[in-house]
Amino acid sequence: MTRTDHFSIVVLTGAGISKESGLDTFRDADGLWARVRIEDVATPEAYRRDPDRVQGFYNARRQGLIDAAVQPNAAHRALARLERGWPGEVLIVTQNIDDLHERAGSRNLIHMHGELLKIRCTACQDVTDWRDDLTTGHACRTCGQLGTLRPHVVWFGEMPLYMDDINRALIGCGLFLSIGTSGNVYPAAGFVQEVRLAGRGHTVELNLEPSEGATLFAETQYGPATDLVPAFVDRLLDRGAAASPIESPGPPA
Repeated sequence: MTRTDHFSIVVLTGAGISKESGLDTFRDADGLWARVRIEDVATPEAYRRDPDRVQGFYNARRQGLIDAAVQPNAAHRALARLERGWPGEVLIVTQNIDDLHERAGSRNLIHMHGELLKIRCTACQDVTDWRDDLTTGHACRTCGQLGTLRPHVVWFGEMPLYMDDINRALIGCGLFLSIGTSGNVYPAAGFVQEVRLAGRGHTVELNLEPSEGATLFAETQYGPATDLVPAFVDRLLDRGAAASPIESPGPPA
């Protein structure tokens, strides 16, 4: 049986899946945006106004990510296992800019908000792997220009990446799984509605607590990602011989 004989799965992940690996979330009471203003470090205007401050913020986050103590957790590993074991396509769309999904073994992956361990030149658009601190004094390795390198991340006010690919996957999937996301940042917060409108996909939220859009999902489960995700993946793989989602597909009433 080929992989296309089974329904496809789209998994959306947010900061909640990486919290148990030691990375900060954004909108929790103790999250990043409680300690620093979005307007100061995560907008194009902030970068134009004070590039050194913005670079410093992302340098600190980059060094935190490559700390040896930060490793993929059981939820990341379970999703990689789902991709390997599911007879249909599994696509992970992550809002996270960390590389924990890759380190866990996921390969069919879209970083809609960019990647912290990459930088981009605003002059030639070259994207380069980068693990060191970045300053305005660095020159682009491709075009040689100074002061044009920025983190390869999507700031507030910028368009997320690969949206056409994501939308095609959403309207064709048989299961949409949302993990560890607050549900109040668009366009990702609207993905569940896209699946519902397509009329063929079952929708599931796995989260520490109900998201802003929790009532839009046909099925919800709440608790730590490292508990919920491995158990849900086990359930899916146990039923992998069936060619329909765990529950009847289609939008909830």
